[in-house]
Amino acid sequence: MAMYTVVLPSLGDGEDALKGGKVAFWLVELGQSVTAGGDLLEIETDKAAFVVPSPVGGTLREKLVREDDDIGVGDPLAVVELD
Repeated sequence: MAMYTVVLPSLGDGEDALKGGKVAFWLVELGQSVTAGGDLLEIETDKAAFVVPSPVGGTLREKLVREDDDIGVGDPLAVVELD
């Protein structure tokens, strides 16, 4: 099966764009199905909290970051096995 690495996207634009944050919590457990656009995890910044959606549908096979990890835009977050 094909695997897809989900990375932290840039959310927003200009000076308000998300540059990074801290992993608050995962919304999907290993082995669970995810849909394209479905919520994967929540990221907190000093200004707001953001939900990161999965860009693809499939099964969550690996979490590459843990809760409380600091992450930046473009950092790998998870591996999804494509449907």
